[in-house]
Amino acid sequence: MAIQLNDRYLSGFINPSEYSSMDPQIRAAHTMLREKSGAGNAFLGWVDLPTNYDREEFERILVSAEKIRKSCDVLIVIGIGGSYLGARAVIEYLRSPNYNLVRKNTPAIYYAGNCISADALNEVLALCEGKDVCVNVISKSGTTTEPAVAFRVFRSFLENKYGKEGARERIFVTTDKAKGTLKQFSTEAGYETFVVPDDVGGRFSVLTAVGLLPIAVAGIDIRKLMEGAAHAAEIYNEPDLMKNDCYKYAAIRNILYRKGKSMEIMAGYEPFAAMFHEWWKQLFGESEGKDQKGIFPASVVFSTDLHSLGQFVQDGSRTMFETVIDVADVGSTFPIPEDPANIDGLNFLSGMDLNLVKRMAMQGTVLAHVDGGVPNILLEVSERSEYVLGEMIYFFELACAISGYVLGVNPFDQPGVESYKKNMFALLGKPGYEEMRASLEARLKI
Repeated sequence: MAIQLNDRYLSGFINPSEYSSMDPQIRAAHTMLREKSGAGNAFLGWVDLPTNYDREEFERILVSAEKIRKSCDVLIVIGIGGSYLGARAVIEYLRSPNYNLVRKNTPAIYYAGNCISADALNEVLALCEGKDVCVNVISKSGTTTEPAVAFRVFRSFLENKYGKEGARERIFVTTDKAKGTLKQFSTEAGYETFVVPDDVGGRFSVLTAVGLLPIAVAGIDIRKLMEGAAHAAEIYNEPDLMKNDCYKYAAIRNILYRKGKSMEIMAGYEPFAAMFHEWWKQLFGESEGKDQKGIFPASVVFSTDLHSLGQFVQDGSRTMFETVIDVADVGSTFPIPEDPANIDGLNFLSGMDLNLVKRMAMQGTVLAHVDGGVPNILLEVSERSEYVLGEMIYFFELACAISGYVLGVNPFDQPGVESYKKNMFALLGKPGYEEMRASLEARLKI
């Protein structure tokens, strides 16, 4: 298997009997998921997605990605949350966090509609000046404030630059299959459209058109990505947690949570994984943070963050555990040169590959943190590739679902997300929110 769970650093924190006591709960969660009898069962399309997806649409994604690569210098991906995080995570993980700066034969990809910032929007517009631009807007409804505003702006930009007919060939829409404001508008305008499946929530949607179109534009092999996910769907369909690393990870999280470990830190040792951490944080945070329950997901990139948060992890409050992602083959090497003067005293490293230094830093850090009272889970990943990343995406999606059911929440809804929207609409004067606005304004004046 490309991903293996190493639990050797949990021996002082979890007793073997605790796995046995967790086994019935994991099996019950497995049954709820497979029989679609648990909470949120209308949103389980992701479970079979790696093998049960629309092949015709998949081919259209490949055709559109090629069209974008040939006609554009820049692709603007408009979306918020799961509508862009998955794609950006995959692109930066497999290509580079400096994707837009490195030499390549694919378009630059910029992201808009994921925040409310005049400065950020102006900056992306400036980056488009003098460039041929395409837009992929991703929204189930088309009325979510952040992406809707950005789409207004970039639709106008394209129409002013190319005319309505020219803009039509450069706008690609990923939205509801049959209903919603954006779907209706796109049909009338004649845009190429792709589907946000009804039974796949945003944070689980990276392997749908939501993520696959931008990923394919970046020149990433989405067939391999799906093959890796399909392999994961096959091998992690075992209810015995001692034979299923994915389920064991879910069990460990819940065992530690019940012992007061209320924060999980995903620790990576490569900058290319930073946005993957962000995707993981949304996946688990939005899925589990309900009913005054849940493990708070945080992330670090070591060794960088050892020089900022390292002190807290080593010596701070003991409310956390770490999940360390250890990628064996990152696809590049760098031998450390010798300095004849040995000014820094590091000639003992001369000729050593930087990856070996990183590995020793990782091992030293794991041992130090475990000695400091922080449980460490190691997920050992064989290589940095499309196939293995597809497997890893499915691993975390499945673990999140199982973990949420064991926690006793619905892992597939997000009722708390709507609270800020209602307040914002009221304060902005949206029709129908007049009474609410008066109440909120009174509270703000206190």
